[in-house]
Amino acid sequence: MKYYKRLTAALLAALLLFALPACKPSAADSTAAPSEAASESVSPSAEIPVQPTAEPTQEPSSEPSEDPFDGLIRLAVLNGPTGVGAAKLLNHIDNNDAYLSYSHYRYDIYTDNTELMAGLTKGEIDIATVASNVALNLYNKTDGGVKIIAVGTLGVLHILEGGGGTEIDSVADLAGRTVYAAGQGANPEYVLRYLLQENGLEMGKDVEVVFADASEISAKLLSGEIECAMLPVPAATAAIVKSEGSVRQAVDLTEAWDSLKNGSQLIMTAVVARTEYVEEHPELVSGFLYDYKDSINFVNNNVDAAAEMVAELGLVPSAGIAKQAIPQCHLAFLSGADMVAAISDYYSVLWSIDPASVGGSLPDDGIYWWTE
Repeated sequence: MKYYKRLTAALLAALLLFALPACKPSAADSTAAPSEAASESVSPSAEIPVQPTAEPTQEPSSEPSEDPFDGLIRLAVLNGPTGVGAAKLLNHIDNNDAYLSYSHYRYDIYTDNTELMAGLTKGEIDIATVASNVALNLYNKTDGGVKIIAVGTLGVLHILEGGGGTEIDSVADLAGRTVYAAGQGANPEYVLRYLLQENGLEMGKDVEVVFADASEISAKLLSGEIECAMLPVPAATAAIVKSEGSVRQAVDLTEAWDSLKNGSQLIMTAVVARTEYVEEHPELVSGFLYDYKDSINFVNNNVDAAAEMVAELGLVPSAGIAKQAIPQCHLAFLSGADMVAAISDYYSVLWSIDPASVGGSLPDDGIYWWTE
């Protein structure tokens, strides 16, 4: 786990704000810069899917709290694609210029969802990016102790074909094959099961699936020991780059999901906040959403610069891999009614596959939070 703390910097910055009130920036000055830079310097890539977004409806407060601890947001992100969209925000924090919402941030980067769940349950984390099914399971297990406040990533799963093969172009082409896959008991397994089912295939009968660690799968692909695998970005991207042509992306499972035209979207990441924190600091949560959306927009529209940040943060092994992986992460900011519609439909699909995937029951509307 990569660990960062910015509390000291936040305290010093707060003292400076009190000492130099005449120098205090306006909320408009501090929030406009990242998105303006993104729009003026680099045009949006045509390869990045444009998703409808709901604007955070509450503008960040222009006044800092008298107590610097009142403005502290303890943020946690997962290593890999789940944290990629937050790269610009984390970069702001590292450079002590994170006053986009006049809140002090401290962030941690984790490698496992269970660590995030523990931190949220113990009250050690305020806001976190987690796997979408983890968000629902945590809501059920904590009796409503967390709220989903945004969606940050759509699908990140890909079917890879090794050995220089070119025979797999669709999920249906997996019939009769053995697929090595990461993510047993989590989103990846349920997504694969659903896509196979919708293509007339049954896991274990028509397609043999062997679950293993992503690093093990990558090694076997590169050695030629296996010919077909399902991996998430950036592990999938890294395998393709390292193979020097022997491994290719055969199927983007986000595109395969969309081709079903069932009205749902593949949602891999949810942003959650502790319910107690949301109730006590709604203005800070709104401020975070403002900052997070700005970060996702920057990463999508400034891939080269974002790739350097992502690599420096350790979210992806290298800037070169990050540059190729970012367009495949399907980053998208959804909040409010758009968020509810997208992720509730996805949960319904998961429940139809296996009720255990969503903790045994679908959520009530209390799981979602947004401002009117």
